Amino acid sequence: MELPLTIATHDVTLTDPVERLIHEKASKLERFHSRIVGCRVTLEGPDGHHRNGGHYRVRIELSIPGNDIVVNHKNGGNLPTAVRDAFDAAQRQLDEREALRRAERRAS
Repeated sequence: MELPLTIATHDVTLTDPVERLIHEKASKLERFHSRIVGCRVTLEGPDGHHRNGGHYRVRIELSIPGNDIVVNHKNGGNLPTAVRDAFDAAQRQLDEREALRRAERRAS
């Protein structure tokens, strides 16, 4: 993976399986969207204030030429699911951005 990837954690322990999952998902994004120049993933543990337990929060910041994409995702289940859902949301945003870029190129 050529993409500079930074992982930060707050109130959560980063396990090897979760770290591998993040690297796999970031690598997949890079394969399909070569314009990404940087990726920062922040994981936050549950706050514990909710009746059913807190939510894991995952923030993904993707740097691409022109502007950045930021995904904020919460999940009350478990951390791997929150990571997968956040990367899926990032993939959708990148796909939408690419479709708009292609449409602008055709229009000009």
